[in-house]
Amino acid sequence: MNRSFNRSPVIAALDIGTSKVCCIIARVKDKKVSILGYGYNASKGIKNGVVVDINQATIAVCNAVEAAEQMANERITNVVVNVSGEKTRSVIRSSTVSLHKNRPVSDEDVKKVTDKGLMKVNVEGNEPIHFLTMGYHVDNNEEVKNPINIYGDNLSVDILLGLYPRSMYKNLMTVVESSHLDIDMRAFSAYASGLACLVDDERELGATIIDIGGGTTSIASFKNGHPVYFSSIPVGGVNVTNDIALGLTTSFNYAEEIKNRHGCAFLISQDEREIINVYPVGEEDDSSIKQIFRSDLINIISPRVEEIFEIVGRKLDEAGYKNTVSHRVVLTGGASQLPGMREVASMVLDKQVRIGRPRNIENIPQVLHNPTFSTALGLLLFAVNNMERKIVKKVNVSTSSTGVFAKILELFKKTC
Repeated sequence: MNRSFNRSPVIAALDIGTSKVCCIIARVKDKKVSILGYGYNASKGIKNGVVVDINQATIAVCNAVEAAEQMANERITNVVVNVSGEKTRSVIRSSTVSLHKNRPVSDEDVKKVTDKGLMKVNVEGNEPIHFLTMGYHVDNNEEVKNPINIYGDNLSVDILLGLYPRSMYKNLMTVVESSHLDIDMRAFSAYASGLACLVDDERELGATIIDIGGGTTSIASFKNGHPVYFSSIPVGGVNVTNDIALGLTTSFNYAEEIKNRHGCAFLISQDEREIINVYPVGEEDDSSIKQIFRSDLINIISPRVEEIFEIVGRKLDEAGYKNTVSHRVVLTGGASQLPGMREVASMVLDKQVRIGRPRNIENIPQVLHNPTFSTALGLLLFAVNNMERKIVKKVNVSTSSTGVFAKILELFKKTC
């Protein structure tokens, strides 16, 4: 594979999560994506979306990449990678400039208002993952995507910054580089999942994608066709499994099996009568099996699931999107497949909710047509959308305000 996506019709997405690592290799022709190969395996060395063991995480990445390369019969050297973890966050910076009275908005005006907005950016201690213009306003009227040739007295812009702690990003980068790969592009997990799962009307009218992974629940809100908010919480499907293991005094692996086979996020009357078998921790003999009602299992699961959506609700409330009537919610990620998730989310968040599966790439192999792979497939779409833009691989922010502005301005021009 060539070193730059700009020169190569082959792209590779690498989704590094708490529960799994997935690599998907695809060919792009006329902006259409064709899957060539994929590989995935259990993740190691990752906790709550954050690298905690470089060696273990590197092994997991290498295994997934090797499986994808063998299936695709392609050798990859560059990837677009996801960024996740509880420290994922976004901030908005706004700026306004006066316009010439006798002429419409020009490219120079757009550059001027953008430069002024970037002067307000402070990313000290953080890696800037995204710089996105949320929209322009002329004389504080309705948002316009392209203000060129519009007359007015002033021009405003809102800039969305997606930030991630630099130390945590360096650990992620070390894992990828230790796997003999280069990072060409990066995107927040929920942003990528939104590209894969949301329909155009949802992104335009307003929707939040909630990607419930193993150790992290990632959040991205969209409106007017673009992201407007990023966040994340350090709770996911692994926490549910841990609760089951502790509550039923069984092993983590058997708790995961019970969750997948009998789990549900809310209780119904027939669950009071259904009986399931549980192996106590350390016991494998059938004579040691204990029997419980399915309702006992669900009573362990429900509080954790409700907690996840309550925390997400508080995040959305802080951002001003919880009480927006037209705003809907789409659940995706592996843990979203637990029965009852949609109903609990709808009850707690008081929103229309659906389960989101990857839908914006044609002819997806059946095994990948699953919420578990929303981020990986969304990373491919993110790469395709940015193939004609040269992405700066690394931003080393200096301590001087001039250095900060110069480097951010360079990145912004090349990524937005």
